[in-house]
Amino acid sequence: MASCGGPVEKARPERLPSSPDHLVHPGELGSVAVQTERFRDRLITYAGVQGERLTIPSANPINHHQAINDPTGCEPIDIDAQLFVPPGVDRPPTVIVVPGSLGVGPNHEQHTETLVAAGFAACLLDPFGARSVESTVAKQTHYSFAASAFDVLAALRVLREREDLDPARIAGQGHSRGGSAVTIAANRRFADPIVGADIGLAAVYAVYPWCGQQFVDADLGSAVYRAIIGEKDEWCSVQEVQAQVNALRQRGSDATIRIVADAHHSFDRLEEPHTIAEASVAPGAPTVMLDDDGAMILPTVGAPDPTITDRDAFVAAISGGHGRLGAAIGGVGQQPALFTADMLAFHRSWSGRI
Repeated sequence: MASCGGPVEKARPERLPSSPDHLVHPGELGSVAVQTERFRDRLITYAGVQGERLTIPSANPINHHQAINDPTGCEPIDIDAQLFVPPGVDRPPTVIVVPGSLGVGPNHEQHTETLVAAGFAACLLDPFGARSVESTVAKQTHYSFAASAFDVLAALRVLREREDLDPARIAGQGHSRGGSAVTIAANRRFADPIVGADIGLAAVYAVYPWCGQQFVDADLGSAVYRAIIGEKDEWCSVQEVQAQVNALRQRGSDATIRIVADAHHSFDRLEEPHTIAEASVAPGAPTVMLDDDGAMILPTVGAPDPTITDRDAFVAAISGGHGRLGAAIGGVGQQPALFTADMLAFHRSWSGRI
């Protein structure tokens, strides 16, 4: 992954300006590197397998309510992906890898290669290229979090039609904002209207996910769920991830969580932990809940409103004084290796059961 610069002294927490464009919501990286090359234009080989360029018909819903209630009426968009299918494996299980706010980075590429070498097919999504986005770090509202989840289901729909993959064994692995995307995409309240009640992710690996938006009804159907996050994560709320996993368990899901000791956000990155002074985070902001129709429930209002968008929720978080500047990223010691081992163990576990 592109370096974020050398270690710097941790910035003193400051209040954010009252503008949603300055809010980088929990789970995202500082604006120190961006995706400038369109992923589809790269010729890539992982573990000896050349990537197959895919076009994924997706959409840009303005919020979860539109995605659920009018999925065919959302603005259409074709996003990019590359698929890697290991040779000599008959209809392998597949992992959809979803990046966060900086787009496709070397850590996502490394994990994709690791999965392919282990016998999994891997589909690495690029949500940015078609949307002409280089980064959502300084402005999360380039496209909605609902659109991020829609991308995952759109990829699932395409992959299920392939004869060389097992349609019953397709999982989502999302990092940071991507972790939010795969979590929402697996929820049946979101998935059923978009892909149908009989189609869904077999498993979700949510990597230091932002869980600031959660469905009241935490129904994942039969999907197996695992979250992994560092105990020192300053971007995402560890408590929100714990609450999400507990809600899934209460709903009957096979859901687990691993909190990694002494680990920061993005601890799978092969770089020493360091502070991004300009990082704008709000890990203490209250969770925005989603009703069965996808309408957001602002914490200070308590009633669902189908017109509320991400921007409205972010403005409310800033106005409530929950924003501050400065947060750390990076892995130390064996943390990146620990992550790789956990990732492989989870994917081998769920794929072996089906």
